[in-house]
Amino acid sequence: MGDLMAERSLDGGVTSRSARKTASPMALFFREFLRHPAMIGSIIPSSRRTIEAMLSDVRWDETRLFVEYGPGVGTFCDTILERLAPEATLLVIDTNPAFIDYLRRRYTDSRFIAVHGSAADVGDIITAHGFDSADYVLSGLPFSTLPAGVGARIAEQTFEALSPGGSFLIYQYSPYALRLLAPHFPRVDRAFEWLNIPPCHILKARKPLET
Repeated sequence: MGDLMAERSLDGGVTSRSARKTASPMALFFREFLRHPAMIGSIIPSSRRTIEAMLSDVRWDETRLFVEYGPGVGTFCDTILERLAPEATLLVIDTNPAFIDYLRRRYTDSRFIAVHGSAADVGDIITAHGFDSADYVLSGLPFSTLPAGVGARIAEQTFEALSPGGSFLIYQYSPYALRLLAPHFPRVDRAFEWLNIPPCHILKARKPLET
């Protein structure tokens, strides 16, 4: 299991100016893509259109825990934190320590937790941070290039970690993840976003209210 150490900053909810000065997010993203292309999947972060499409159905007033897999340099984090309720939490999980270090320095929002670990351990991770379940899980992980068996475990563990009625939100450059979702989620809504580089599939899988 990945390192469960996380950082919850104590300074009121704004982005750290000093962190922005010391690191260029695009330079960091590009460098880590060159080092780990199979784990990141795209040479540039997601477009604004993709962000809005992914988050369009989120019921922010009912959300207490929002989890993101593979946050990278925080492409979605700003928007999520802008919309998240004051008492809610955004917990992000990444296997790349460079991204986690950057995010811990960048965000000083008390609602933000960054964990160096694996999405396959999401249940243990959220329990370790005092939560029973997640309302939403967002993922841009490239399921088609993950090591054998890892994608299937992530899909299974995400289903178990979600609250009844919770949603697993996925953006991908191939529809491969559908075969991983099918054994657990009876319905998956699909869309396609052309205004992204590269264009991407959008999958929204909802856990039934009764299972």
